[in-house]
Amino acid sequence: MGQTLSEPVVEKSSANGEDERLLYGVSAMQGWRISMEDAHTTVLDLLASNPSAAKQHASRLSFFGVYDGHGGDKVALFAGEHVHNIIAKQDTFKAGNYEQALKDGFLATDRAILNADPKYEEEVSGCTACVGLITEDKIYIANAGDSRSVLGVKGRAKPLSFDHKPQNEGEKARIVAAGGFVDFGRVNGNLALSRAIGDFEFKKSAELAPEQQIVTAYPDVVVHDLADDDEFLVIACDGIWDCQSSQAVVEFVRRGIAAKQDLDKICENMMDNCLASNTETGGVGCDNMTMLIIGFLRGRSKEEWYEEIAKRVANGDGPCAPPEYAEFRGPGVHHNFDDSDSGYDVEDHKQGKSFGVGGYRGRIIFLGDGTEVLTDSDDTEMFDNSEEDKDLASQVFKGNSTTNSTSSSSSTTATLDAQTADPPTVETPAAAAEGVPRNEESDGEYKDRDRRDKLRAFLQFLRFFFMFLLWRTMTDLQENQKLESRQPLA
Repeated sequence: MGQTLSEPVVEKSSANGEDERLLYGVSAMQGWRISMEDAHTTVLDLLASNPSAAKQHASRLSFFGVYDGHGGDKVALFAGEHVHNIIAKQDTFKAGNYEQALKDGFLATDRAILNADPKYEEEVSGCTACVGLITEDKIYIANAGDSRSVLGVKGRAKPLSFDHKPQNEGEKARIVAAGGFVDFGRVNGNLALSRAIGDFEFKKSAELAPEQQIVTAYPDVVVHDLADDDEFLVIACDGIWDCQSSQAVVEFVRRGIAAKQDLDKICENMMDNCLASNTETGGVGCDNMTMLIIGFLRGRSKEEWYEEIAKRVANGDGPCAPPEYAEFRGPGVHHNFDDSDSGYDVEDHKQGKSFGVGGYRGRIIFLGDGTEVLTDSDDTEMFDNSEEDKDLASQVFKGNSTTNSTSSSSSTTATLDAQTADPPTVETPAAAAEGVPRNEESDGEYKDRDRRDKLRAFLQFLRFFFMFLLWRTMTDLQENQKLESRQPLA
């Protein structure tokens, strides 16, 4: 988890904005960490700051990004200031090929960092990058790392990015092929994510292309056609997703919108609910937090957009958190799951079937060093709203994108259609060899794989736990020997 403060820094940096197409709110909080290493970008009119690119485009483009730094804030701050402009300067961007421009721009950012200061090559600093480029009718999401982008479609979470973790099959294959290894779910036993901007210590193989390095900035890109049911987009760092599932966040945000709250205030409320009340949670709720919400007006005024979502919620049109989840209760004060009037299924919660705000949901972190030993969770509906929404499991892509990156041209590009419940088909190397798409596994196969993953995570935890006990025993023996050596002779 890294070093923590004796008390969390709960002051927040928040902002909001809007134009005729979009409205957004963003907030960032340092929390328990000793420094703030996140950065973010909000640009409603990307072309206004890039006049040379604007000549090639008839419509407005908006850009939003979250950058979660590690090993310091240098790379994250650089990314927050420059990534959008670097993307806009790519020839592919000027040609209208935004998907390729995002890929080119991420790799070009690595080069720009080294050009700005060659000393960065020896820095152990990097950042995730999860960005959204929004046109009149499409969302382009580019992601490298474990920040995440999720679309709210009438209260249902649709993933528009996939977490890049070292233990993912495709990611591990690239890491090993490049001469690295994965231990305790970390690249070379160190880095807890497999793609990032910066982290040049893992990008030193001169004979390999940038996308083939142990850690690469090469992003997955997802293209989504906007539809009327698409209500909002959430982009956030893992400080949020370590505490909440994608579905939980979407339902929480929807409740705040139904209560007519400003989007930045909804972000603040979510962070307060995620914040751990102490540092004894193994790292969950102790990280820096940054959260962005982008609302899609789709020809409506801001007031009409709020009113329409509130009406949908009132009519039970899609899942939503109970009304009390829109209450502001202060940092680290989580909502009470035992409220029988909330519609929350308490028995399911006790049995581990449902997880509410403030619960340990998503990636589970054991012990104090931040070792992540379980990175998947099945994102089912959080608040027991719904027989009619049993198709949620098929709409939410379970698992992470895995890419066989041994080819310099390989990437994962998926197009998600809000009108269909079919998740993107992403093949693992093993499945591709057998001609079987990953997402076509049966329920029984999925449950078997899920059990194996949980068993593997538990065994990793036991291994680390016994190593920790051994270290403590050796330390105590050494201390005892020192004390005995200091005893005066009789």
